[in-house]
Formats: sequence, structure tokens, C-alpha cells
Amino acid sequence: MSSTTAKRTALIVGASRGIGASLARELASRGYDLGLLARNQEQLNQLATELRAAHGITVKVASLDVCKEGNVAPVMNDMMHAFGTVDLVIVNSGVTGVRKAGDGNIAEDRRIIETNLLGAIAVIDVAMAQFKQQGHGHLVGISSVSASFAIPGSGAYSASKAALTNYLEALRMEVAKRKIDVTIVHPGFVNTDIAPGMEKYPFVATPEKVAREIVNGIEKKKKNMVVPRFPWSLIMPVLHLIPDSIKSRVI
Repeated sequence: MSSTTAKRTALIVGASRGIGASLARELASRGYDLGLLARNQEQLNQLATELRAAHGITVKVASLDVCKEGNVAPVMNDMMHAFGTVDLVIVNSGVTGVRKAGDGNIAEDRRIIETNLLGAIAVIDVAMAQFKQQGHGHLVGISSVSASFAIPGSGAYSASKAALTNYLEALRMEVAKRKIDVTIVHPGFVNTDIAPGMEKYPFVATPEKVAREIVNGIEKKKKNMVVPRFPWSLIMPVLHLIPDSIKSRVI
């Protein structure tokens, strides 16, 4: 980035590890100043130190639990005001979980839906207020290929991501006449410590590869992305044709 080019600023919610940390590294390599938010302050501090040393960028960090709705706006607003203008907000906060229906553990489903859907909506709401005030912005929501097909034992996760995708699609239409872009990202199976046991699934990608494709798509202002593009762009259109008996054996 040349000295005459305005600095771009990105906030990543859910930045401490996995895809979020890889997105931070990828954006830092392209010269973005970063605001990193997640529950684990220690991991954020370590990542920020790494990125400042490697790229000479400004990195601000803040601890944020998106399930504590009353904290989302104050924490995000403090960070956005410190930067002045925020070009990009990536909503990556999310959790996984496995539960068989009938075991009585509704609390596990509630945890997943509160984080992946309601927590994400709380973040989106604050970002939209900022974008409308400054007159521009780009929101990126990290959904999942699971929004389009269910994984046995992960019904709450699939449902939360399907709902998030629909929410973001509605939001895109809502702000269509404004200078606000909305990108929906559907990662396939990604090998991170957030989702242990991924080695049993097909077509598992590294978070670095996924992050690189996501940022490429962001800079092209793509509306919808499936990452990695290969093989998921080929798989997704035909998934509904595969019988449940076969899908359940594969996934």
C-alpha cells in the first residue's frame, strides 16, 4: 500500500483463533489496520503483538462476549470511535456442538443459537449504525455450508447458520440503496481447534487457505462466497439431489 493510499480499517469479531485469526493475518499482510475482538483477551494480545511486529500496522484489541448483549454496543463503539472510520466489519463469532435430540440438554442448543445467531445480530446492528452514520461500509458474515444441509447431531448449529444466512440476505436488500456492501461467506469443513474431529470429514481445508479466499472475495465485493471454491462450488448445487441415507454416511 502506497503512502498516498488511505489506510483501510477492519474489525473482526471472533478473531482470537481459527478462521478469525487467519483473517487477521491475511488482512494485516494487505495493510489493513485492525480491531480484534473476542472473549479471550490473552490470545488477542498475542496475535496483536505478532501482527504489529510483522506488518507495522495499528492493532487494537478488546474482550467481547457477543452473548452479553448489553456489552456489545459499548465495546464495539469504543473501538470504532478510536479508529474514526471503519471500512470493514467481519462477524466471525461462533461455536459448534454435538447433541442428539431427546437427551434433554436444551442448554447446549441455546448456547449455540445465542452465539451464532443472536450474538451475530447484536454485532451486525452496531456495525450498521456505524456504517449508516459514516455513509459507507462493508459487512461480512461468516455462515457455513451447513446453512444449506444438515449434519446429524448438529441440528442447532445448522439451524443457526441457516438463520444467519437468511438474516444477512434480508439485510443486503434493506441497505441496497446505501453505500453498504454485505458479503455472506459459507466455509466448508475447516481444520481448526474450534471444531475438533474435522479429520473425519471430506474436503477439509486449512484456515489460511480459507482466509485468503475470503479476503480476495471481500476486495472484489462479492455478495456470496463458498470457500474453498473448489470443491464446494461444485458440491453445493447438487447436495439436495443426494439421498439422506448417503449423506449421513459421508458426513
